[in-house]
Amino acid sequence: MIFIVIYYYLKLDIHMESKKNIIVTGGSGLVGKHLNKILPNAIYLSSKDCNLMNMNEIDSMMENYNPRIVIHLAAKVGGILDNINYPVDYIEQNLIINGNLLRKCHEYNVERVIAILSTCIYPDKADKYPMSENNLFNGPPADTNFSYALSKRAMAVHIESYVKQYQKQWCYLIPCNLYGEYDKFEHHHSHFVSALIKKIYKAEDSIELLGSGKPLRQFMYADDLANIIKYFIDNKVNENVNVAPNYTYSIDEIARIGIKSCGKEHLKIIYKNQKLDGQFRKDVDSSKLLNIVGDFKFTSLEEGIKKVYDNFSKRYN
Repeated sequence: MIFIVIYYYLKLDIHMESKKNIIVTGGSGLVGKHLNKILPNAIYLSSKDCNLMNMNEIDSMMENYNPRIVIHLAAKVGGILDNINYPVDYIEQNLIINGNLLRKCHEYNVERVIAILSTCIYPDKADKYPMSENNLFNGPPADTNFSYALSKRAMAVHIESYVKQYQKQWCYLIPCNLYGEYDKFEHHHSHFVSALIKKIYKAEDSIELLGSGKPLRQFMYADDLANIIKYFIDNKVNENVNVAPNYTYSIDEIARIGIKSCGKEHLKIIYKNQKLDGQFRKDVDSSKLLNIVGDFKFTSLEEGIKKVYDNFSKRYN
């Protein structure tokens, strides 16, 4: 009986310690909620739990949880119009958030950091597509999100600098555009595919989209990124890699795939304001990642959209 009680408390202690080992910033967002399904013992923090622009709050967070691993998802993000109209906000806030967190991870001897960037940090125009990790600094990012992209590039350099100077086991992942059940459907910051799904659900005859429909994009189901993050944790991988499926579609093709996957093929697509196309293409090569994770299969766009549409339909009703 005594042995059973001791075993129970030892097991409980191990469980509680594992909860303290991993912190996820931006844990209430799209990727954080998908990650929570497969990594439930991590600590998921939102901006309400810890303001990453405040060094004192980061100190308190580090002292409270003593993390061994930090998964950094938090960022100031927004759509094209927001990025165009408020470039100072995007570069200042993201530089401060990223700089503060990395500094404190160093001071508190965090063993591993996995930071999430974005393919928007790649050059606006490239000589060859899809782009590999070696192409990252071959030109300026697109004008439409220039400040945000540079703040994310700076984090890549910051992490590589810590690795070089202090031999840290830190890395970053560069995912393509995302969508998923936990996106902010009632918010203007939702990702394109998630916003498209809501438009399709509510439409009777047609949907309106900004731009011309011609730009090319890669879109990934957020579950896939969550699984890659968990793989990197479980297998102690510290490589900087692109994370994206090998398919690339035009915005118009994505819209038509969405309409078909949602069973509303009668809908017409109307394009408005073709000046808001944004970057024409930014597709990336995930060969380096696939050499690490082996036979990983990305969710097809059709399957992912159907999952999110079915989930959204139930919740919206």
